[in-house]
Amino acid sequence: MKLEPQRIDAFLRDPGNCAVVLLFGEDAGLIQERAVTLVRAVAGSLDDPFLVLDLPRDRLGDLADEAASLPLTGGRRVIRAREVTDSAVNTVTALLKRPGPALVVLEAPGLASRSRLRTAVEAAPVGVAISCYPDEPGQLQTTIRETLQQDRIGIEAEALRWLATQLGADRASTRAELAKLALYAGPGGRVDLDMAMHCVGDLAGLSLDDAVFAATEGRVELADRALQLALGEGSSPVEVLRVALNHLQRLHRARLLVDGGMRPDEATKSLRPPVFFRKVPAFTKAASHWSSSALTAAIAGVSEAERECKRTGAPDVVICRNTILTIARRGSASAPTGRR
Repeated sequence: MKLEPQRIDAFLRDPGNCAVVLLFGEDAGLIQERAVTLVRAVAGSLDDPFLVLDLPRDRLGDLADEAASLPLTGGRRVIRAREVTDSAVNTVTALLKRPGPALVVLEAPGLASRSRLRTAVEAAPVGVAISCYPDEPGQLQTTIRETLQQDRIGIEAEALRWLATQLGADRASTRAELAKLALYAGPGGRVDLDMAMHCVGDLAGLSLDDAVFAATEGRVELADRALQLALGEGSSPVEVLRVALNHLQRLHRARLLVDGGMRPDEATKSLRPPVFFRKVPAFTKAASHWSSSALTAAIAGVSEAERECKRTGAPDVVICRNTILTIARRGSASAPTGRR
């Protein structure tokens, strides 16, 4: 089942008899936030060893057995699987046909909206798929206002508009910056523009997506800063590389359309799902100056880096950073402006 936006909050608080929830989209922070809400709603905490299981990626084949297992202490178990891709579709499809008593939460950042996994979950009576994308400006202003109101903090209109231009790329980053702002203002305080600009750092709007978009734009320093921030906030190197791979594949599709005679902006607009509106200029620039052969080579390099990261004892952070910066340097070299 596909859940409509207005029903999401109520569902997260009480998923009922749902057996499998798929959280997918471009906002990794929002995916994590919603997964945490689900786990707490069903199990009561995030770390109860009898009721909560974080299933490693290499054990996804055990999903059905774990979902069928009853807890010794009563209650309902939650099986949480992260960094899920379409490769899990057969395992999940089998589980949907014979669901266990546990709730299975699948976190799939970067999963394509037309993926087989999403289709399978949406088609099942006991499955729910929830898209997680960055807030649009109007929604973001509501999020900022409501978050601050929890501490009885008001905000002036000018400050609200400015914050909406700085935040929103990733829900986790947005929450962290608003928590810092709330601490500065204090309960019952009021945020004006000067306070907002003083408290919210210049990295507040950066996300994992910003790292890969900056890389293909050729903005080496920005790509490195955004990557370090994403890793520091909990993104794994494999997750980074998967997001990069998805981005490069979409760029490649757009570039092939350009090679066929379509303008870069038209090729960008033709993609489904559509490129997030804030990212359209960066995507279009990259589609105009990357060649299809260079993108093919970059895709192969990211795929190889992901395999290397999965080796036991591999320096995955170093591999990931080198891969992203290699893409950024190639992007810088091929960009007409020569921007670095």
